Amino acid sequence: MAKKFEFGISTFADVMPDPHTGKTISQAERIRQVVDEIVLADELGIDFYGVGEHHRADFAASAPAIILAAAAGKTKSIRLGTAVTVLSTDDPIRVYQNFATLDAISNGRAELIVGRGAFTETFPLFGYDLGQYDLLFKERIDLLLKARDNEFVTWSGKTRSPIRNLGVYPRTEKPLNITMALGGTKQTVINAARLGLPVVLAVLGGYLPNFGQYGQLYRHVAQESGHDISKLKFGVQSHGFVLGNSKEAADSFFPYAELYRNRLWSERGFPPFTRYEFDNARAPGNGLFVGSPHEVADKILLLRAHLGIDRFIIQFTGTMPPGLVKEAIRVYATQVVPLVNKALENEV
Repeated sequence: MAKKFEFGISTFADVMPDPHTGKTISQAERIRQVVDEIVLADELGIDFYGVGEHHRADFAASAPAIILAAAAGKTKSIRLGTAVTVLSTDDPIRVYQNFATLDAISNGRAELIVGRGAFTETFPLFGYDLGQYDLLFKERIDLLLKARDNEFVTWSGKTRSPIRNLGVYPRTEKPLNITMALGGTKQTVINAARLGLPVVLAVLGGYLPNFGQYGQLYRHVAQESGHDISKLKFGVQSHGFVLGNSKEAADSFFPYAELYRNRLWSERGFPPFTRYEFDNARAPGNGLFVGSPHEVADKILLLRAHLGIDRFIIQFTGTMPPGLVKEAIRVYATQVVPLVNKALENEV
Protein backbone atom coordinates (compact mmCIF):
# COMPACT_ATOMS: atom_id res chain seq x y z
CA MET A 1 0.00 0.00 0.00
CA ALA A 2 1.43 3.41 -0.98
CA LYS A 3 2.25 5.89 1.74
CA LYS A 4 -0.30 8.66 2.21
CA PHE A 5 0.94 11.98 0.88
CA GLU A 6 1.18 14.45 3.75
CA PHE A 7 0.75 18.21 3.80
CA GLY A 8 2.36 20.41 6.41
CA ILE A 9 2.90 24.02 7.44
CA SER A 10 5.82 25.44 9.37
CA THR A 11 6.86 28.69 10.96
CA PHE A 12 9.80 30.27 12.75
CA ALA A 13 7.33 32.46 14.67
CA ASP A 14 8.81 35.50 12.92
CA VAL A 15 8.82 38.80 14.79
CA MET A 16 9.68 41.56 12.33
CA PRO A 17 8.24 44.99 11.54
CA ASP A 18 5.20 45.12 9.31
CA PRO A 19 6.53 46.68 6.07
CA HIS A 20 3.32 48.67 5.65
CA THR A 21 2.99 50.11 9.17
CA GLY A 22 6.49 49.75 10.64
CA LYS A 23 4.97 48.24 13.79
CA THR A 24 6.39 45.14 15.48
CA ILE A 25 4.23 42.92 17.66
CA SER A 26 5.57 41.41 20.87
CA GLN A 27 7.17 38.00 20.90
CA ALA A 28 4.46 36.87 23.32
CA GLU A 29 1.72 37.89 20.87
CA ARG A 30 3.46 36.06 18.05
CA ILE A 31 3.60 32.86 20.09
CA ARG A 32 -0.15 33.12 20.76
CA GLN A 33 -0.74 33.62 17.04
CA VAL A 34 1.19 30.45 16.23
CA VAL A 35 -1.01 28.41 18.58
CA ASP A 36 -4.10 29.84 16.86
CA GLU A 37 -2.66 28.94 13.44
CA ILE A 38 -2.05 25.35 14.56
CA VAL A 39 -5.63 25.07 15.80
CA LEU A 40 -6.96 26.30 12.44
CA ALA A 41 -4.69 23.94 10.49
CA ASP A 42 -6.00 21.05 12.59
CA GLU A 43 -9.61 22.02 11.95
CA LEU A 44 -8.91 22.10 8.19
CA GLY A 45 -7.26 18.69 8.12
CA ILE A 46 -3.60 19.64 7.62
CA ASP A 47 -1.38 16.69 8.56
CA PHE A 48 1.55 18.43 10.25
CA TYR A 49 2.57 21.74 11.80
CA GLY A 50 6.22 22.46 12.58
CA VAL A 51 7.74 25.20 14.73
CA GLY A 52 11.39 26.06 14.16
CA GLU A 53 13.81 26.74 17.02
CA HIS A 54 15.78 30.00 17.01
CA HIS A 55 17.41 32.15 19.66
CA ARG A 56 17.40 35.67 18.25
CA ALA A 57 15.11 38.70 18.30
CA ASP A 58 13.71 38.00 14.82
CA PHE A 59 11.96 34.80 15.94
CA ALA A 60 9.92 34.02 19.05
CA ALA A 61 10.14 30.22 19.18
CA SER A 62 13.18 29.40 21.30
CA ALA A 63 11.18 26.63 23.05
CA PRO A 64 9.05 24.92 20.38
CA ALA A 65 8.11 21.98 22.60
CA ILE A 66 6.21 24.29 24.94
CA ILE A 67 4.36 25.99 22.07
CA LEU A 68 3.47 22.59 20.64
CA ALA A 69 2.30 21.33 24.02
CA ALA A 70 -0.04 24.33 24.29
CA ALA A 71 -1.42 23.48 20.85
CA ALA A 72 -1.73 19.78 21.71
CA GLY A 73 -4.48 20.50 24.22
CA LYS A 74 -6.49 22.42 21.62
CA THR A 75 -6.13 20.03 18.66
CA LYS A 76 -7.23 16.52 17.77
CA SER A 77 -5.46 15.11 14.75
CA ILE A 78 -2.60 17.27 13.47
CA ARG A 79 0.92 16.02 14.13
CA LEU A 80 3.03 18.48 16.07
CA GLY A 81 6.74 18.85 15.49
CA THR A 82 9.78 21.01 15.16
CA ALA A 83 11.27 22.50 12.02
CA VAL A 84 13.91 22.13 13.33
CA THR A 85 15.30 21.33 16.79
CA VAL A 86 18.93 22.47 16.91
CA LEU A 87 20.25 19.21 18.29
CA SER A 88 23.94 20.16 18.14
CA THR A 89 23.60 22.55 21.09
CA ASP A 90 20.99 20.77 23.17
CA ASP A 91 21.16 17.76 25.45
CA PRO A 92 19.71 14.74 23.64
CA ILE A 93 18.38 13.16 26.81
CA ARG A 94 16.45 16.30 27.68
CA VAL A 95 15.23 16.63 24.09
CA TYR A 96 13.94 13.07 24.20
CA GLN A 97 12.20 13.67 27.54
CA ASN A 98 10.53 16.86 26.29
CA PHE A 99 9.19 15.23 23.16
CA ALA A 100 8.20 12.02 24.91
CA THR A 101 6.13 14.25 27.19
CA LEU A 102 4.66 16.09 24.19
CA ASP A 103 3.88 12.71 22.62
CA ALA A 104 1.94 11.72 25.74
CA ILE A 105 0.01 15.00 25.91
CA SER A 106 -0.89 14.81 22.21
CA ASN A 107 -1.73 11.09 22.26
CA GLY A 108 1.10 10.08 19.96
CA ARG A 109 1.20 13.08 17.62
CA ALA A 110 4.70 14.39 18.37
CA GLU A 111 7.46 14.48 15.77
CA LEU A 112 11.01 15.59 16.38
CA ILE A 113 12.78 17.00 13.30
CA VAL A 114 16.43 17.48 14.20
CA GLY A 115 19.17 19.38 12.43
CA ARG A 116 22.08 21.73 12.80
CA GLY A 117 20.02 24.87 12.22
CA ALA A 118 20.56 27.72 9.78
CA PHE A 119 22.13 30.06 12.37
CA THR A 120 24.92 29.59 14.90
CA GLU A 121 23.78 31.78 17.79
CA THR A 122 23.12 28.73 19.99
CA PHE A 123 26.83 27.86 20.15
CA PRO A 124 27.95 30.90 22.19
CA LEU A 125 24.59 31.13 23.97
CA PHE A 126 24.85 27.63 25.42
CA GLY A 127 28.62 27.44 25.59
CA TYR A 128 29.51 25.11 22.74
CA ASP A 129 32.53 25.20 20.44
CA LEU A 130 31.59 26.03 16.84
CA GLY A 131 34.75 24.21 15.81
CA GLN A 132 33.02 20.97 16.88
CA TYR A 133 30.04 21.67 14.60
CA ASP A 134 30.01 18.27 12.89
CA LEU A 135 31.14 16.20 15.87
CA LEU A 136 28.47 17.69 18.15
CA PHE A 137 25.66 16.72 15.80
CA LYS A 138 27.08 13.26 15.12
CA GLU A 139 27.38 12.41 18.81
CA ARG A 140 24.03 13.92 19.75
CA ILE A 141 22.02 12.11 17.10
CA ASP A 142 23.67 8.88 18.25
CA LEU A 143 22.70 9.52 21.87
CA LEU A 144 19.18 10.63 20.94
CA LEU A 145 18.55 7.41 19.03
CA LYS A 146 19.89 5.36 21.94
CA ALA A 147 17.40 7.14 24.25
CA ARG A 148 14.59 6.48 21.77
CA ASP A 149 15.39 2.79 21.52
CA ASN A 150 16.49 1.93 25.08
CA GLU A 151 15.01 2.58 28.50
CA PHE A 152 18.46 2.23 30.05
CA VAL A 153 21.20 4.08 28.19
CA THR A 154 24.93 3.53 28.11
CA TRP A 155 26.89 5.99 25.99
CA SER A 156 30.22 7.80 25.82
CA GLY A 157 31.70 10.44 23.53
CA LYS A 158 33.93 13.50 23.35
CA THR A 159 31.38 16.30 23.72
CA ARG A 160 29.38 15.20 26.76
CA SER A 161 29.90 13.27 29.97
CA PRO A 162 29.26 9.51 29.67
CA ILE A 163 26.08 7.76 30.72
CA ARG A 164 26.32 4.34 32.29
CA ASN A 165 23.13 2.28 32.32
CA LEU A 166 20.82 5.09 33.42
CA GLY A 167 17.06 5.13 32.87
CA VAL A 168 15.48 7.78 30.63
CA TYR A 169 11.84 8.72 31.30
CA PRO A 170 9.04 9.07 30.39
CA ARG A 171 8.92 6.34 27.77
CA THR A 172 6.67 6.70 24.75
CA GLU A 173 3.96 4.20 23.93
CA LYS A 174 5.59 3.63 20.53
CA PRO A 175 9.03 4.76 19.32
CA LEU A 176 9.28 8.54 19.13
CA ASN A 177 8.97 9.81 15.55
CA ILE A 178 12.40 11.30 14.73
CA THR A 179 13.18 12.87 11.35
CA MET A 180 16.43 14.44 10.14
CA ALA A 181 16.49 17.82 8.41
CA LEU A 182 18.72 18.06 5.35
CA GLY A 183 20.42 21.28 4.34
CA GLY A 184 21.26 20.25 0.80
CA THR A 185 24.70 18.66 1.12
CA LYS A 186 25.19 15.11 -0.11
CA GLN A 187 26.92 14.08 3.12
CA THR A 188 23.88 14.94 5.27
CA VAL A 189 21.73 12.89 2.88
CA ILE A 190 24.11 9.94 3.21
CA ASN A 191 24.23 10.23 7.02
CA ALA A 192 20.44 10.19 7.35
CA ALA A 193 20.08 7.31 4.91
CA ARG A 194 22.62 5.19 6.77
CA LEU A 195 20.72 5.75 10.02
CA GLY A 196 17.42 4.82 8.37
CA LEU A 197 15.78 8.08 9.39
CA PRO A 198 13.01 9.80 7.42
CA VAL A 199 14.11 13.19 6.10
CA VAL A 200 12.92 16.69 5.25
CA LEU A 201 15.00 18.54 2.67
CA ALA A 202 15.04 22.35 2.74
CA VAL A 203 14.45 23.63 -0.80
CA LEU A 204 14.90 27.39 -0.65
CA GLY A 205 15.18 28.17 -4.33
CA GLY A 206 16.65 26.83 -7.54
CA TYR A 207 15.19 24.68 -10.30
CA LEU A 208 13.11 21.94 -8.70
CA PRO A 209 13.99 19.01 -11.01
CA ASN A 210 17.66 19.50 -10.07
CA PHE A 211 16.90 18.25 -6.56
CA GLY A 212 16.03 14.80 -7.86
CA GLN A 213 19.59 13.64 -7.18
CA TYR A 214 19.01 13.92 -3.44
CA GLY A 215 16.03 11.58 -3.48
CA GLN A 216 17.91 9.03 -5.59
CA LEU A 217 21.00 9.20 -3.36
CA TYR A 218 18.97 8.86 -0.16
CA ARG A 219 17.08 5.78 -1.30
CA HIS A 220 20.18 4.15 -2.77
CA VAL A 221 22.23 4.54 0.43
CA ALA A 222 19.32 3.58 2.69
CA GLN A 223 18.72 0.39 0.74
CA GLU A 224 22.45 -0.45 0.72
CA SER A 225 22.43 0.07 4.49
CA GLY A 226 19.71 -2.53 4.93
CA HIS A 227 16.70 -0.27 5.50
CA ASP A 228 13.25 -0.77 4.01
CA ILE A 229 12.90 2.28 1.77
CA SER A 230 9.16 1.72 1.39
CA LYS A 231 8.81 2.77 5.03
CA LEU A 232 11.06 5.86 4.87
CA LYS A 233 9.46 9.24 4.22
CA PHE A 234 11.17 11.88 2.09
CA GLY A 235 9.76 15.37 2.60
CA VAL A 236 10.53 18.87 1.39
CA GLN A 237 10.11 22.17 3.22
CA SER A 238 9.99 25.39 1.18
CA HIS A 239 9.08 29.03 1.59
CA GLY A 240 5.74 29.91 0.07
CA PHE A 241 2.39 31.62 0.20
CA VAL A 242 -0.89 30.86 -1.54
CA LEU A 243 -4.08 32.84 -2.12
CA GLY A 244 -6.94 32.65 -4.59
CA ASN A 245 -5.00 33.95 -7.58
CA SER A 246 -1.37 34.37 -8.55
CA LYS A 247 -1.16 38.18 -8.55
CA GLU A 248 -2.95 38.50 -5.22
CA ALA A 249 -0.60 36.00 -3.59
CA ALA A 250 2.54 37.62 -5.02
CA ASP A 251 1.54 41.21 -4.27
CA SER A 252 0.45 40.32 -0.73
CA PHE A 253 3.52 38.29 0.12
CA PHE A 254 6.36 40.20 -1.53
CA PRO A 255 6.69 43.07 0.98
CA TYR A 256 7.04 40.58 3.83
CA ALA A 257 9.43 38.34 1.89
CA GLU A 258 11.51 41.36 0.90
CA LEU A 259 11.87 42.54 4.49
CA TYR A 260 12.62 39.00 5.69
CA ARG A 261 15.29 38.36 3.07
CA ASN A 262 16.95 41.76 3.37
CA ARG A 263 16.99 41.62 7.15
CA LEU A 264 18.48 38.13 7.43
CA TRP A 265 20.43 37.57 4.25
CA SER A 266 22.26 40.89 4.41
CA GLU A 267 24.11 39.42 7.41
CA ARG A 268 25.67 36.96 4.96
CA GLY A 269 26.59 39.53 2.36
CA PHE A 270 23.70 39.05 -0.06
CA PRO A 271 22.48 42.04 -2.10
CA PRO A 272 18.96 43.48 -1.61
CA PHE A 273 16.09 41.24 -2.68
CA THR A 274 14.24 42.65 -5.69
CA ARG A 275 10.78 42.09 -7.13
CA TYR A 276 12.41 40.79 -10.32
CA GLU A 277 14.31 38.15 -8.33
CA PHE A 278 11.14 37.31 -6.40
CA ASP A 279 9.06 36.84 -9.56
CA ASN A 280 11.78 34.72 -11.13
CA ALA A 281 12.02 32.55 -8.02
CA ARG A 282 8.29 31.83 -8.11
CA ALA A 283 8.18 31.16 -11.87
CA PRO A 284 7.10 27.67 -13.00
CA GLY A 285 9.65 25.05 -12.01
CA ASN A 286 11.49 27.27 -9.54
CA GLY A 287 11.64 26.80 -5.78
CA LEU A 288 9.55 29.63 -4.30
CA PHE A 289 6.02 28.31 -3.77
CA VAL A 290 4.11 31.58 -4.11
CA GLY A 291 1.05 31.82 -6.30
CA SER A 292 -2.39 30.45 -7.01
CA PRO A 293 -3.56 27.04 -5.79
CA HIS A 294 -2.84 25.51 -9.21
CA GLU A 295 0.67 27.01 -9.34
CA VAL A 296 1.60 25.73 -5.89
CA ALA A 297 0.02 22.32 -6.52
CA ASP A 298 1.94 21.98 -9.80
CA LYS A 299 5.23 22.59 -8.01
CA ILE A 300 4.42 20.03 -5.32
CA LEU A 301 3.68 17.50 -8.06
CA LEU A 302 6.95 18.41 -9.77
CA LEU A 303 8.80 17.54 -6.56
CA ARG A 304 6.82 14.33 -6.40
CA ALA A 305 7.87 13.44 -9.94
CA HIS A 306 11.58 14.20 -9.51
CA LEU A 307 12.27 13.44 -5.83
CA GLY A 308 9.48 11.00 -5.04
CA ILE A 309 8.44 13.05 -2.02
CA ASP A 310 5.59 11.90 0.19
CA ARG A 311 5.39 15.08 2.28
CA PHE A 312 5.45 18.78 1.51
CA ILE A 313 5.74 21.49 4.18
CA ILE A 314 5.12 25.13 3.25
CA GLN A 315 6.79 27.77 5.39
CA PHE A 316 5.21 31.20 5.64
CA THR A 317 7.90 33.83 6.30
CA GLY A 318 7.68 37.33 7.69
CA THR A 319 5.33 38.68 10.35
CA MET A 320 2.16 38.89 8.29
CA PRO A 321 -1.22 39.96 9.72
CA PRO A 322 -3.01 36.99 11.34
CA GLY A 323 -6.01 37.30 9.02
CA LEU A 324 -3.80 37.04 5.94
CA VAL A 325 -1.97 33.99 7.28
CA LYS A 326 -5.21 32.26 8.18
CA GLU A 327 -6.61 32.90 4.71
CA ALA A 328 -3.48 31.35 3.19
CA ILE A 329 -3.88 28.31 5.48
CA ARG A 330 -7.50 27.94 4.35
CA VAL A 331 -6.59 28.15 0.66
CA TYR A 332 -3.73 25.69 1.12
CA ALA A 333 -5.99 23.20 2.94
CA THR A 334 -9.14 23.55 0.83
CA GLN A 335 -7.69 24.10 -2.64
CA VAL A 336 -4.04 23.04 -2.92
CA VAL A 337 -4.44 19.79 -0.99
CA PRO A 338 -7.41 18.54 -3.08
CA LEU A 339 -5.62 19.43 -6.33
CA VAL A 340 -2.54 17.42 -5.38
CA ASN A 341 -4.54 14.50 -4.03
CA LYS A 342 -6.65 14.38 -7.19
CA ALA A 343 -3.52 14.22 -9.34
CA LEU A 344 -2.00 11.51 -7.15
CA GLU A 345 -5.07 9.32 -7.64
CA ASN A 346 -3.88 8.78 -11.20
CA GLU A 347 -0.44 7.52 -10.18
CA VAL A 348 0.32 3.96 -11.20
